[in-house]
Amino acid sequence: MPYSTRTQLGELLDNEQTKAVLEKHMPGIAAHPQIAMARGFPLATVAQFSGGLITQEMLDAVDAELAPLG
Repeated sequence: MPYSTRTQLGELLDNEQTKAVLEKHMPGIAAHPQIAMARGFPLATVAQFSGGLITQEMLDAVDAELAPLG
């Protein structure tokens, strides 16, 4: 299954390639103090509860880089 912003955040963070993409567009996401609570949700869902910290532009950029990795 291809990676995308619909992939669970935990799965993206557990893979070094996909984690690097997240860190490129959302620096510090892996070390965020509340990240453990979000691991079971798709990144797109996490973005809805981020209070604007994860923008649609970030999600689009991440999607574009994740697609060839799947």
